[in-house]
Amino acid sequence: MSARDEILGRVRQGIGKADFAVRRAAAVAALNSPMRGPQPSMKADLVARFRAKAEYLSNTVAAVPGLDKAPAAVAAYLAASGLSGEAVATADVASLAWASAGLQVEARPAVDADKTGISSCFCAIAETGTLMLLSGPDSPATVSLLPETHIALLEVSRIVATMEDAFALLRAERGSLPRAVNFISGPSRTGDIEQTIVLGAHGPCRVHLILIGELS
Repeated sequence: MSARDEILGRVRQGIGKADFAVRRAAAVAALNSPMRGPQPSMKADLVARFRAKAEYLSNTVAAVPGLDKAPAAVAAYLAASGLSGEAVATADVASLAWASAGLQVEARPAVDADKTGISSCFCAIAETGTLMLLSGPDSPATVSLLPETHIALLEVSRIVATMEDAFALLRAERGSLPRAVNFISGPSRTGDIEQTIVLGAHGPCRVHLILIGELS
């Protein structure tokens, strides 16, 4: 054995590389039981907390009792904002009665010319007022990122307390991460020029949330 091999052998033993099975088992155990750091103290009403945080981040928020009421709520928001009734949507919400609400909605990825994108949300985080969106064949990320206006449909039952809870829900329901996980905390913004906040710098300049379900 050369001096080099002897030295590397000692290093491997020192850091435990000599027993791969033990190290692998420890790594798997750590991944399956992730430790959590300090958690904020929050009241039981996660919906109210989420709404307050979302509005603080310059989102606008409306609420409807059921998903079937979402098209009318979207149409009302677009009309009040002076926006066109044309939009693209993720496939998981494209089957709603958009035409009955006077809207022209296509289920496809967004392109630069699209002005409004409508998407569902995997869940939302009450601590920060943040949406969690997962990419996939039925939910292309472009719908929430390219248009100037993003309208998100959020079931209130999908509001969790913290980001750790959001990832725990993702692991429980999906098992593995999708290609992309996008966290959206209000309209795109920058303060690079004279520390003046400008919305829509590199994404939507308007984010409108429609909460779906009974509010506590």
